[in-house]
Amino acid sequence: MKVLVSACLLGNNCKYNGKNNYNEKVFEKFKDDEIIPVCPECLGGLPTPRIPSEIVDQKVINKQGIDVTKEFVKGAHLALDIALSNKVDVAILQSRSPSCGVKEVYDGTFSGTKKKGQGIFTQLLVEHGIKVIDVEDL
Repeated sequence: MKVLVSACLLGNNCKYNGKNNYNEKVFEKFKDDEIIPVCPECLGGLPTPRIPSEIVDQKVINKQGIDVTKEFVKGAHLALDIALSNKVDVAILQSRSPSCGVKEVYDGTFSGTKKKGQGIFTQLLVEHGIKVIDVEDL
């Protein structure tokens, strides 16, 4: 099986704060599968570390009020290309991310409040029929 995984879950320091979300369960559950790491935000040209961003009215805005939608969309499409060209069976993504959130994302107020919704990349994967799992559901 081919498994696309948010690179931060594999220990890559690509989160907005320059750190990662290493998750041992990913390695345990998929140890016999081919793992393909992606970080849509990095693929879109955003630096690490970077100013945190949230989805606001279908745009991605960073905490300084700068619209970074273009970078998020570009990265999501490049990551989708990787998923499609590798014919992945499933994607394991980081919760709440404006790119990879599966069931919920932050509400755009930068207060830590969450709302139902999906990240930009997750939406593309779903539209293309790729099964997506929130890492918290492993």
